[in-house]
Amino acid sequence: MVPARARVRRLTLGWTVRDSLTVTKRNLLTLTRNPELVVFATIQPVLFVLMFRYVFGGAIQVPGEDYVNFLMPGIWAQAVVFGAVSTAVGLAEDLQSGLIERFRSLPMAPSAVLVGRTNADLVRDVFVIALMCVVGFLVGFRNQTDALAFLAALLLMLAFGYSMAWVFAVFGLRAPNAETAQAAAFPVMAVLVFASSAFVPTETMPGWLQVFADHQPVTAVVDAVRALVLGGPTASYVVTAVAWIVGIVVVFGTLAVVRYRRVT
Repeated sequence: MVPARARVRRLTLGWTVRDSLTVTKRNLLTLTRNPELVVFATIQPVLFVLMFRYVFGGAIQVPGEDYVNFLMPGIWAQAVVFGAVSTAVGLAEDLQSGLIERFRSLPMAPSAVLVGRTNADLVRDVFVIALMCVVGFLVGFRNQTDALAFLAALLLMLAFGYSMAWVFAVFGLRAPNAETAQAAAFPVMAVLVFASSAFVPTETMPGWLQVFADHQPVTAVVDAVRALVLGGPTASYVVTAVAWIVGIVVVFGTLAVVRYRRVT
């Protein structure tokens, strides 16, 4: 016999998973009905690839490595961080329209709204990263390790994108509308991406900026992904990146849940 308390927990978990998948499907259908959202999310990274590869690439020297190989992990990070802002925008829109209040009137798990939103953005990141890989190979990027390490690099980047979605979920839940959410999120994502090792080695930065760049999550993840696709010492970089990802999900996931309960 399964204790009654255990049965309740099992049912609660099942309901949560089912409701989360339902909300995920709803958000993915929204993307299919508004394909311009995906188009805009992909055009910007493609432009960054072309700009840094053919405009700035000749002026940026990376010792011992072709710049395009150094660049692509940074482009993947830029794509998932910038794309995570859509989490903030989507949640702010749902709050402003009253959709979340309608969700609350239904017999569904409260966490399903947040989990469904972040899951849908993870699916979008899969598409964006796949496209960036194709573009990267077309402009000269070549994986220097094996297929398994390359796949691990992509999975690590997707996990990082998922963690950043929880960061910007907090912004979306605190903003009065979508425009404010996007405006508030932009400085954070810009600083994280550009003050990092995404596009240039941190050694080229002023000392005060290098301290920040060397100890922030984008640099940790980009360095780990570079190690996986270019070779060299890998374990310490991957462990550091995973620690950042787990820490971000735990901290900002908790903050998002607390904020969600307050605003609704």
